[in-house]
Amino acid sequence: MQSVGLIDSFSEFKEFKNIDRATMIRVLEDVFRTMLRKKYGTDENFDIIINDTSGDLEMYRNRKIVEDGEVLDPKTEISITEAKLIEPDFEVGEDAIETVALEVFGRRAILTARQTLMSRVLELEKDELYRKYKDRVGEIVTGEVYQIWKKELMILDDEGNELILPKTEMIPADHYKKGDSIRAIVHKVETQNATPKIILSRTSPALLERLFEQEVPEILDGLITVKKIVREPGERAKVAVESYDDRIDPVGACVGMKGSRIHGIVRELRNENIDVINYTSNMALLIQRSLSPAKISSVKIEEESKRVAVFLKPDQVSLAIGKGGHNIKLAGKLVGYEIDVYREADDDNTDIDLDEFSDEIDSWIIDELKAIGCDTAKSVLNLTIDDIVRRTDLEEETVKEVMNVLKTEFE
Repeated sequence: MQSVGLIDSFSEFKEFKNIDRATMIRVLEDVFRTMLRKKYGTDENFDIIINDTSGDLEMYRNRKIVEDGEVLDPKTEISITEAKLIEPDFEVGEDAIETVALEVFGRRAILTARQTLMSRVLELEKDELYRKYKDRVGEIVTGEVYQIWKKELMILDDEGNELILPKTEMIPADHYKKGDSIRAIVHKVETQNATPKIILSRTSPALLERLFEQEVPEILDGLITVKKIVREPGERAKVAVESYDDRIDPVGACVGMKGSRIHGIVRELRNENIDVINYTSNMALLIQRSLSPAKISSVKIEEESKRVAVFLKPDQVSLAIGKGGHNIKLAGKLVGYEIDVYREADDDNTDIDLDEFSDEIDSWIIDELKAIGCDTAKSVLNLTIDDIVRRTDLEEETVKEVMNVLKTEFE
């Protein structure tokens, strides 16, 4: 039988992604059987053979041959006279096998069936795509940037499926152009207007965890466990790890010899500063480790209010807070407490660097004071307000506020 007029070529259906041949054949057969039921009232005594390579179709109608005038069910029986018109050698009692040509259905029925077929295949493709990526949430995918819009990027995976990376899920330093390769985590799978929408993310902590699994075999083998990850995408991240084998140093294994393992992760995340911390159930010790690289003098934990008072030497405060406050913010998220930092003074001779007040005094004001040789709190307090106003571009009111902040620290 000639190639099916129902489809221009079977190859066009092979272009559909996520649908295997067996499923495609089943859908095709189902569409043809629907046509048979409409035409003949039944499809039970019909055989359909589809060549999955060429798309050629063969349909056969089977009816029992009976004597003339004894046909009780025209759907399943045929008289000997009619049977001999199909094949002269037929005899009563045999099965008359008749080839069914597509032309008998009519052009309109064929066009309707073709539309039905396309619709069924598209639905199947969407369902398969949804199921495929629903099971891959939390996994890393690699794709190619295909389209760049104002609020999101379209990424094509290796099968040509369309994935979406919103700008809100990108690291601030991420800059891509069409054709660039990109790695991201499958963040969530949604359905919009019956169409699956796969959302990717490069800011999710899960991406960092998957990258560690790829770079550190001990994590994949279960010898080291990632207890918790907190991130300020593109700025800083803290990773708490624990080893179930006393012979394995979890921090050393994650960092690698001379940082060999962690360097690749840092590059992938646009030079995000990653602190790997040895997890402990001792909360005071975990808080100290989480505020690394600062060295803490003492810790006071208030369980009811979920707050922690951390006391440090003046020269350690800026390290604990970190650039932009990222270090202390992430430490708080990691341990689950609100952390308050207090400067600890040993004696009256203790002075504090002006940079330690960057969380209370604007940086441009500190720069003005440094320009006249005032690098510490006491060097500012030793001057009069009038002297500072005269030697800088600061207004009197601003200088008074600065003085109050510095005095409060020593009081």
